[in-house]
Amino acid sequence: MTEVVPKRFRALFISDVHLGTRGCQADKLLDFLRYHEADTIYLVGDIVDGWALRSSWYWPQAHNDVVQKLLRQGRKGARIVYIPGNHDEFLRGYYGTHFGGIEVAETAIHEGADGRRYLVVHGDIFDMVVTQARWLALLGDKAYEFAIAANRVFNALRRIFGAPYWSLSQWAKLKVKNAVNYIGAFEKALAAEAKRHDAQGVVCGHIHHAAIHDDFGLRYVNCGDWVESCTAVAEGHDGVFAIINWARPGHDRAPAAPARVEAA
Repeated sequence: MTEVVPKRFRALFISDVHLGTRGCQADKLLDFLRYHEADTIYLVGDIVDGWALRSSWYWPQAHNDVVQKLLRQGRKGARIVYIPGNHDEFLRGYYGTHFGGIEVAETAIHEGADGRRYLVVHGDIFDMVVTQARWLALLGDKAYEFAIAANRVFNALRRIFGAPYWSLSQWAKLKVKNAVNYIGAFEKALAAEAKRHDAQGVVCGHIHHAAIHDDFGLRYVNCGDWVESCTAVAEGHDGVFAIINWARPGHDRAPAAPARVEAA
Protein backbone atom coordinates (compact mmCIF):
# COMPACT_ATOMS: atom_id res chain seq x y z
CA MET A 1 0.00 0.00 0.00
CA THR A 2 1.38 3.41 -0.96
CA GLU A 3 2.28 5.56 2.01
CA VAL A 4 0.09 8.63 2.33
CA VAL A 5 1.96 11.93 2.52
CA PRO A 6 -0.54 14.45 3.93
CA LYS A 7 -0.69 17.97 2.55
CA ARG A 8 0.03 20.43 5.35
CA PHE A 9 -1.82 23.71 5.75
CA ARG A 10 -1.47 26.68 8.01
CA ALA A 11 -4.98 26.07 9.38
CA LEU A 12 -7.95 23.76 8.84
CA PHE A 13 -11.53 24.63 9.80
CA ILE A 14 -14.05 21.79 10.24
CA SER A 15 -17.63 22.11 11.46
CA ASP A 16 -20.94 20.26 11.69
CA VAL A 17 -19.65 16.70 11.70
CA HIS A 18 -22.53 15.48 13.89
CA LEU A 19 -20.79 12.42 15.31
CA GLY A 20 -23.45 10.28 16.95
CA THR A 21 -25.92 10.48 14.07
CA ARG A 22 -26.52 8.08 11.19
CA GLY A 23 -26.17 10.93 8.72
CA CYS A 24 -22.57 11.67 9.72
CA GLN A 25 -20.13 10.70 6.96
CA ALA A 26 -17.33 9.78 9.35
CA ASP A 27 -15.58 7.54 6.81
CA LYS A 28 -15.15 10.48 4.43
CA LEU A 29 -13.85 12.70 7.24
CA LEU A 30 -11.35 10.02 8.25
CA ASP A 31 -10.18 9.81 4.66
CA PHE A 32 -9.89 13.61 4.53
CA LEU A 33 -7.81 13.67 7.73
CA ARG A 34 -5.42 11.09 6.27
CA TYR A 35 -4.55 13.50 3.47
CA HIS A 36 -4.64 16.82 5.31
CA GLU A 37 -2.81 18.15 8.34
CA ALA A 38 -2.39 21.67 9.72
CA ASP A 39 -0.49 23.72 12.25
CA THR A 40 -3.87 24.67 13.78
CA ILE A 41 -7.16 22.79 13.49
CA TYR A 42 -10.35 24.61 14.45
CA LEU A 43 -13.37 22.44 15.25
CA VAL A 44 -16.11 24.99 14.63
CA GLY A 45 -19.03 23.41 16.49
CA ASP A 46 -21.51 20.55 16.23
CA ILE A 47 -18.68 18.04 16.04
CA VAL A 48 -20.54 15.71 18.41
CA ASP A 49 -24.34 15.69 18.28
CA GLY A 50 -25.46 15.69 21.90
CA TRP A 51 -29.10 16.25 20.90
CA ALA A 52 -29.16 12.98 18.95
CA LEU A 53 -27.21 11.00 21.56
CA ARG A 54 -29.66 12.02 24.28
CA SER A 55 -32.58 10.49 22.37
CA SER A 56 -30.80 7.32 21.16
CA TRP A 57 -27.22 6.10 21.39
CA TYR A 58 -25.43 5.64 18.07
CA TRP A 59 -21.63 5.54 18.09
CA PRO A 60 -20.05 3.17 15.54
CA GLN A 61 -16.31 2.53 15.35
CA ALA A 62 -15.81 5.08 12.56
CA HIS A 63 -17.04 7.85 14.86
CA ASN A 64 -14.58 6.82 17.54
CA ASP A 65 -11.85 6.66 14.89
CA VAL A 66 -12.47 10.32 13.97
CA VAL A 67 -11.94 11.34 17.60
CA GLN A 68 -8.77 9.26 17.83
CA LYS A 69 -7.44 10.66 14.55
CA LEU A 70 -7.90 14.23 15.78
CA LEU A 71 -6.22 13.41 19.10
CA ARG A 72 -3.36 11.84 17.16
CA GLN A 73 -2.90 15.01 15.11
CA GLY A 74 -2.76 16.92 18.39
CA ARG A 75 -0.04 14.61 19.70
CA LYS A 76 1.90 15.20 16.47
CA GLY A 77 2.02 18.92 17.24
CA ALA A 78 -1.16 20.45 15.83
CA ARG A 79 -2.94 23.00 17.98
CA ILE A 80 -6.61 21.98 18.14
CA VAL A 81 -9.28 24.47 19.22
CA TYR A 82 -12.85 23.22 19.82
CA ILE A 83 -15.60 25.85 19.69
CA PRO A 84 -18.87 24.17 20.74
CA GLY A 85 -22.09 24.71 18.80
CA ASN A 86 -25.70 24.16 19.77
CA HIS A 87 -25.62 20.39 19.25
CA ASP A 88 -22.52 19.98 21.45
CA GLU A 89 -23.56 22.69 23.91
CA PHE A 90 -22.76 20.31 26.79
CA LEU A 91 -19.14 21.44 26.33
CA ARG A 92 -19.98 25.10 26.90
CA GLY A 93 -19.44 24.63 30.62
CA TYR A 94 -15.77 23.80 29.94
CA TYR A 95 -14.48 26.96 28.28
CA GLY A 96 -10.79 27.46 29.04
CA THR A 97 -10.10 23.79 29.71
CA HIS A 98 -8.16 21.17 27.74
CA PHE A 99 -9.21 17.59 26.91
CA GLY A 100 -6.42 15.42 25.55
CA GLY A 101 -4.66 18.53 24.28
CA ILE A 102 -7.81 19.99 22.70
CA GLU A 103 -8.63 23.54 23.83
CA VAL A 104 -12.30 24.37 24.44
CA ALA A 105 -13.21 28.00 23.77
CA GLU A 106 -16.33 30.08 23.23
CA THR A 107 -14.77 31.91 20.28
CA ALA A 108 -11.29 32.34 18.84
CA ILE A 109 -9.41 34.93 16.85
CA HIS A 110 -7.38 33.43 14.03
CA GLU A 111 -4.68 35.63 12.56
CA GLY A 112 -4.20 34.92 8.88
CA ALA A 113 -0.85 34.82 7.13
CA ASP A 114 -1.55 38.33 5.84
CA GLY A 115 -2.29 39.66 9.35
CA ARG A 116 -6.05 39.72 8.83
CA ARG A 117 -7.98 38.81 12.00
CA TYR A 118 -10.79 36.26 11.73
CA LEU A 119 -13.45 35.70 14.38
CA VAL A 120 -14.04 31.94 14.65
CA VAL A 121 -17.49 31.08 16.03
CA HIS A 122 -20.09 28.37 15.39
CA GLY A 123 -22.86 30.88 14.70
CA ASP A 124 -25.93 29.41 16.39
CA ILE A 125 -26.29 32.40 18.72
CA PHE A 126 -27.19 34.43 15.62
CA ASP A 127 -29.96 31.99 14.67
CA MET A 128 -33.24 33.27 16.13
CA VAL A 129 -34.86 29.85 15.79
CA VAL A 130 -32.24 28.28 18.06
CA THR A 131 -32.10 31.10 20.60
CA GLN A 132 -35.75 32.13 20.77
CA ALA A 133 -37.71 29.00 19.81
CA ARG A 134 -35.73 25.94 20.87
CA TRP A 135 -38.72 23.63 20.37
CA LEU A 136 -38.88 24.70 16.72
CA ALA A 137 -35.13 24.08 16.32
CA LEU A 138 -35.56 20.56 17.71
CA LEU A 139 -38.49 19.94 15.38
CA GLY A 140 -36.47 21.23 12.44
CA ASP A 141 -33.60 18.96 13.45
CA LYS A 142 -35.89 15.91 13.25
CA ALA A 143 -37.18 17.05 9.86
CA TYR A 144 -33.59 17.41 8.65
CA GLU A 145 -32.78 13.86 9.88
CA PHE A 146 -35.78 12.59 7.90
CA ALA A 147 -34.59 14.42 4.77
CA ILE A 148 -31.11 12.88 5.15
CA ALA A 149 -32.62 9.39 5.51
CA ALA A 150 -34.78 9.97 2.42
CA ASN A 151 -31.66 11.18 0.58
CA ARG A 152 -29.88 7.89 1.33
CA VAL A 153 -32.69 5.81 -0.18
CA PHE A 154 -33.14 8.15 -3.15
CA ASN A 155 -29.43 8.23 -3.96
CA ALA A 156 -29.06 4.47 -3.58
CA LEU A 157 -31.54 4.20 -6.45
CA ARG A 158 -29.69 6.88 -8.42
CA ARG A 159 -26.42 4.91 -8.05
CA ILE A 160 -28.10 1.82 -9.50
CA PHE A 161 -28.87 3.82 -12.64
CA GLY A 162 -25.45 5.48 -12.72
CA ALA A 163 -26.70 8.91 -11.72
CA PRO A 164 -24.60 11.19 -9.47
CA TYR A 165 -25.44 12.15 -5.88
CA TRP A 166 -28.19 14.75 -5.54
CA SER A 167 -29.25 16.37 -2.27
CA LEU A 168 -32.94 17.01 -1.66
CA SER A 169 -32.32 19.04 1.49
CA GLN A 170 -29.61 21.22 -0.09
CA TRP A 171 -31.88 21.83 -3.08
CA ALA A 172 -34.72 22.86 -0.77
CA LYS A 173 -32.46 25.20 1.20
CA LEU A 174 -31.37 27.06 -1.90
CA LYS A 175 -34.69 27.05 -3.76
CA VAL A 176 -37.08 28.12 -1.01
CA LYS A 177 -37.10 31.91 -0.90
CA ASN A 178 -37.31 32.12 2.89
CA ALA A 179 -34.32 29.79 3.24
CA VAL A 180 -32.25 31.93 0.89
CA ASN A 181 -33.24 35.03 2.86
CA TYR A 182 -32.34 33.25 6.11
CA ILE A 183 -28.84 32.42 4.84
CA GLY A 184 -28.30 36.04 3.79
CA ALA A 185 -29.49 37.36 7.17
CA PHE A 186 -27.28 34.87 9.00
CA GLU A 187 -24.21 35.88 7.00
CA LYS A 188 -24.92 39.57 7.57
CA ALA A 189 -25.28 39.05 11.34
CA LEU A 190 -21.97 37.14 11.51
CA ALA A 191 -20.22 39.88 9.53
CA ALA A 192 -21.52 42.51 11.97
CA GLU A 193 -20.29 40.45 14.93
CA ALA A 194 -16.83 40.14 13.39
CA LYS A 195 -16.65 43.92 12.99
CA ARG A 196 -17.64 44.28 16.66
CA HIS A 197 -14.58 42.16 17.53
CA ASP A 198 -12.39 44.38 15.37
CA ALA A 199 -11.87 41.45 12.98
CA GLN A 200 -11.61 41.60 9.21
CA GLY A 201 -13.23 38.21 8.65
CA VAL A 202 -15.37 35.53 10.24
CA VAL A 203 -15.22 31.72 10.05
CA CYS A 204 -18.36 29.85 11.11
CA GLY A 205 -20.54 26.80 10.55
CA HIS A 206 -24.09 25.96 11.71
CA ILE A 207 -26.09 26.37 8.47
CA HIS A 208 -24.36 23.54 6.53
CA HIS A 209 -23.64 25.79 3.57
CA ALA A 210 -19.98 26.22 2.62
CA ALA A 211 -19.09 29.65 1.28
CA ILE A 212 -16.31 32.21 0.98
CA HIS A 213 -17.14 35.76 -0.05
CA ASP A 214 -16.63 39.44 0.76
CA ASP A 215 -20.23 40.60 0.39
CA PHE A 216 -20.49 42.52 3.67
CA GLY A 217 -17.25 44.45 3.66
CA LEU A 218 -15.19 41.65 5.17
CA ARG A 219 -14.35 38.02 4.48
CA TYR A 220 -17.19 35.59 5.33
CA VAL A 221 -16.18 31.91 5.50
CA ASN A 222 -18.48 28.98 6.27
CA CYS A 223 -17.03 25.48 6.64
CA GLY A 224 -20.07 23.54 5.41
CA ASP A 225 -20.67 20.13 6.98
CA TRP A 226 -19.86 16.40 7.04
CA VAL A 227 -23.42 15.18 6.70
CA GLU A 228 -24.00 16.06 3.05
CA SER A 229 -21.45 18.36 1.45
CA CYS A 230 -18.33 16.94 3.17
CA THR A 231 -16.44 20.22 3.03
CA ALA A 232 -13.75 21.89 5.09
CA VAL A 233 -11.92 25.18 4.78
CA ALA A 234 -8.13 25.37 4.59
CA GLU A 235 -5.70 28.26 4.83
CA GLY A 236 -2.47 27.62 2.99
CA HIS A 237 0.87 28.99 4.10
CA ASP A 238 0.46 31.53 1.30
CA GLY A 239 -2.60 32.95 3.07
CA VAL A 240 -5.10 31.63 0.53
CA PHE A 241 -8.38 30.31 1.97
CA ALA A 242 -10.12 27.52 0.05
CA ILE A 243 -13.13 25.25 0.39
CA ILE A 244 -12.10 21.62 -0.01
CA ASN A 245 -14.92 19.35 -1.19
CA TRP A 246 -14.25 15.73 -0.19
CA ALA A 247 -17.57 14.32 -1.40
CA ARG A 248 -16.79 14.15 -5.12
CA PRO A 249 -16.91 10.51 -6.31
CA GLY A 250 -13.56 9.32 -7.62
CA HIS A 251 -11.61 12.28 -6.19
CA ASP A 252 -7.86 11.98 -6.61
CA ARG A 253 -7.01 12.19 -2.90
CA ALA A 254 -6.08 15.84 -3.25
CA PRO A 255 -8.02 19.12 -3.36
CA ALA A 256 -7.55 19.35 -7.12
CA ALA A 257 -10.08 22.10 -7.77
CA PRO A 258 -11.29 23.70 -4.56
CA ALA A 259 -13.07 27.02 -4.55
CA ARG A 260 -10.28 29.53 -4.01
CA VAL A 261 -10.47 33.09 -2.78
CA GLU A 262 -7.32 35.15 -2.51
CA ALA A 263 -6.62 36.51 0.96
CA ALA A 264 -6.47 40.11 -0.18
